Amino acid sequence: MPILRDIKNRVNAVRNIQQITKAMKMVAAARLRRAQQRIVHARPYAQKMEEVLRRLVCHTAPESHPLLLPRNTGKQLLLLVSSDKGLCGSFNSSILRLGWEFLKRAAAEQREVFLMAVGRKAKDFLRVKSVLPRAEYTHIFADLSYAHASQIRQDLLRLYDELNLEEVLLLYNEFKSPGQQKIAWGRILPVEPPDPASCPVPIDYLYEPSACSILEELLPKYIEVRIYHALLESAAAEQAARLTAMEMAHRNAGEMIDRLILLYNRVRQERITKELLEVVAGAEALRP
Repeated sequence: MPILRDIKNRVNAVRNIQQITKAMKMVAAARLRRAQQRIVHARPYAQKMEEVLRRLVCHTAPESHPLLLPRNTGKQLLLLVSSDKGLCGSFNSSILRLGWEFLKRAAAEQREVFLMAVGRKAKDFLRVKSVLPRAEYTHIFADLSYAHASQIRQDLLRLYDELNLEEVLLLYNEFKSPGQQKIAWGRILPVEPPDPASCPVPIDYLYEPSACSILEELLPKYIEVRIYHALLESAAAEQAARLTAMEMAHRNAGEMIDRLILLYNRVRQERITKELLEVVAGAEALRP
């Protein structure tokens, strides 16, 4: 029969955990609101950047910039975005599993794949798998800024030229709603030209100083914006996943407390009944 003191200790321990999960849920909710606001504020700039680039590329030959030229080297680089912390459900496990499946499939097809890891969870996962990434970026989501995207872009472009990569892929969690996150793939390099059918009506533009010079400035900025947008999406998705996980943990802790209290009352009632029976039996035994 369980000891009442042990049940009480378990109830107190679960109540402490419930308080922690409640606090973490509130923190995640506050951070999620800020992350959503950052996505909304960054969206107009990203949309206008893409619109300007699309108009420029539509009327410019791909040979005008090396980032527009397709390559056929068979080498790929995967930018894998995870979180720095856990306790967010399947947020990290799902994307890391998908990234590992991509690596195994590339090995089976004898394709050479390099990695860049964003987030401590991705770095630790690759270390366990004995995979050495070309670059690591950890502890950036606590104070995420555009400078982080700029640093990643610089390293990415350097590796793109040094390794003669065919393409650079991006794998991250996309924020849909507080209750829904979606794993998203994207190709960063080479910059894919738009479909000619979707190009606006040709206009005779005058470029100053030249179209190549504008592309030289615009394309790196465009890549930075895409990386920054992916980081913002991942940060918001992480907080949404943690909010959901802590809410479920808080609910499960409440159900466990109810079961333990029910067990405590049942054990206590059994003990009281047993003691009463012992008293009655003792009194019957003392009768002449």
